[in-house]
Order: sequence, then C-alpha cells, then structure tokens
Amino acid sequence: MNTQVEICGVTFQNPLIAASGTFGFGREYAELYPLSEIGGISTKGLTREKRDGNPTPRIAECTAGMLNAVGLQNPGVERFLAEDLAWLKAQGTVVIANIAGSVEEDYVAMAKRLDGKVDMLELNISCPNVKCGGIAFGIYPESIEAITRAVKQECKKTPLIVKLSPNVASIPLNAKAAERGGADAISLVNTFTGLAIDLKRRRPIIANVTGGVSGRAIKPIALRMVWEAANAVTIPVIGMGGIATGEDVLEFMTVGARAVQIGSENIFDPMAMPRIKREMIAAMQRLGIEDVNDIVSTLQLY
Repeated sequence: MNTQVEICGVTFQNPLIAASGTFGFGREYAELYPLSEIGGISTKGLTREKRDGNPTPRIAECTAGMLNAVGLQNPGVERFLAEDLAWLKAQGTVVIANIAGSVEEDYVAMAKRLDGKVDMLELNISCPNVKCGGIAFGIYPESIEAITRAVKQECKKTPLIVKLSPNVASIPLNAKAAERGGADAISLVNTFTGLAIDLKRRRPIIANVTGGVSGRAIKPIALRMVWEAANAVTIPVIGMGGIATGEDVLEFMTVGARAVQIGSENIFDPMAMPRIKREMIAAMQRLGIEDVNDIVSTLQLY
C-alpha cells in the first residue's frame, strides 16, 4: 500500500501535514512520537521580527471547534534559522516555513532569507496589509496576485504555497489569482472569522473580540471550498479545515487535495497525527485503495 505523495517535486511519506500554528516547530510533539511518522510540518507563522502576539485571553472553545486570536506569536525568522531549522530538518519529515507580514517587503525579505533552506514556503496572506488600511492581502484577487508574484521572484529554489483565506467573495477567483501570480501550489482553508461571548459579563471571551474559527465544525464548508479551488486551478491543492479522522483525509483528497493539513485536532488530541495516519490506512484497506494518489479528484457528481 502506497501512502507517499509528491507535490511540486517534494516527496511526502504520507499526505498528513501539521498545520501552521498548531504544532509550533514540532519539539513538543517529538516527545510523543517520531516526527518521521507524518508527511510534513508547516511551522508556526514566522515574521521578520519577534512577535509576542495578542493580549490574553486569546483562545475560546465553541461547539465542535475553537476560536483563536494568538496573533502570530513567534521568535522571528532569524531565531528560527539559528535555533530550530537544523533540528527540524533532522526529523525525517518535510519542512514548510509559513511566513507572514504587514507589508509586501516583509514577505519578500523572508522569502529571500529562507529560499533553499526549507523544503517549501507557505505564504500566509490572511494578515492585514498596513499600507492598504489593514485589509488582508488575501481578500481581493488583485492583491493576491501581486503579493504572490513579488514573493515568487525570491523563490529560486523553494516551491511556493499560497494559503488562502475563506473570508472572501470567491475562492475560485482567488485561487486563480494565486496561480497567475506564480504560486506552485495553494493551501486552504485558513480559519473563519468568529465571535464568542461570555454572557454573564456581556463581553467577548477573546480580548481581540473576534478570532479564527477552526475544528471539526468547519469541515463541510472547507470541503466545499477545496473542491471549488481544485476545479479552478491546475496547480496542486493542499486541503485543510476540520480534519479529525483518516476518512476525513480521504474525503479531502477525493475532492481534489493532493495532501492535507491537520490543525486544531492536534490541540484536542496530541496523538492525533499518528492516529489519523492509522485510520487512513485502515480506510484505504476497507475501500480497496492500494495507492492514496488514486483517490485524488475522484468525486462523482449526480
């Protein structure tokens, strides 16, 4: 049985990638299981300088999911290069550096610094563009195409993944914009904007007021968006959003994903990744699937 997948010339031992922001740089999870068991790791979102993140409280539970407004807390790209990258590369899994910024120059500088040092780059364009009044880079097709093109010029050796926000008018249009800008692959969906209330105090639970909704509750919406994006572009698609079981993985691949990212489930269950891997293999056996690639884009419509 083959679980190996290839995206943009990068080989993953299986299609399971730890999603950015839910796995840190992998050190804590490596105490629980070998990271070589999973296909890859998308790092905590990196910025040019160290960020302390948003004020607390910044996590809230919701039905079948969670909200977060952590605010990209991270040590900065230089400290990542000095203290974490060599260790990560020795773990036997694909290393994807997720990068974020407030202006185009942030993204371009980090792409240039990381090019050739990691296996892939993932562009987090859900960040507010301070030069455009705080509107996220990933809202409009024009800005997606522009930021992708600028960053791609610095990616001479490393494939570029553009991570799409779901809080937009049209996922297909935005997916096409990333492709036009030169993206080698796209990943989706990032979190949905939500709000949680403490009724006794009549206040938001999260200090930032709103946060990103993730977890099992968003899976049907994420599946739909991945299907729409996969039908809009010719580049590889990496799906995510509420994946919690091995069968979830195969469902996302059925609608067109070549691989998947697993996020919130790692927080609910620290052993989620190896469990989901076992469940995926068991589901493949039940369904008579000998090669996981054979199920990609096999959704049959009525």
